[in-house]
Amino acid sequence: MIKILTFLSVATIPMMITIILVHGLIKKVNVYDAFVEGAGEGFKTAVKIMPYLIAIFLAIGLMRKSGAMDFIIQAMTVPMTYIGIPPEVLPLVVMRPISGSGSLAVLQDILTYYGPDTFVGRVASTMMGSAETIFYTMAVYFGAVGIKHSRHTVPAALISHFAAVIASVFICNRLF
Repeated sequence: MIKILTFLSVATIPMMITIILVHGLIKKVNVYDAFVEGAGEGFKTAVKIMPYLIAIFLAIGLMRKSGAMDFIIQAMTVPMTYIGIPPEVLPLVVMRPISGSGSLAVLQDILTYYGPDTFVGRVASTMMGSAETIFYTMAVYFGAVGIKHSRHTVPAALISHFAAVIASVFICNRLF
């Protein structure tokens, strides 16, 4: 079984490229021109969303350096403990919707200090896979299509984030 999975993982990309090329030949599409056109559009999109990315990274840096992140974590410790969420994962709860790389660093710290096989490590790992980097994703996608007003997106995304946090704790309580 392991040999089959290894073969499939190595062969997947060449198979996908072959399928795309064969499909292009069957549909009589100039694949090279389509690729060059798509790459050009992708570059234009990257340039278009650059200001939004710079703004979100600046906001993340300001939150970390100003101490606002520490303040939020301290303020939330008592209510989160009451709900049953381990206070040790609060930095991840706060960082995950803001920054993917920042939350990976927080997860690494949690796993290094508490270990991956502890309840805290398992909750943090489950949480990392259950939640999204809300503000980064919104900056990229809304910036790409030019949406200026997010309307209900932020509240709905934050509700889903907290649902993922609670589900992570619930599932880990049941399984471990």
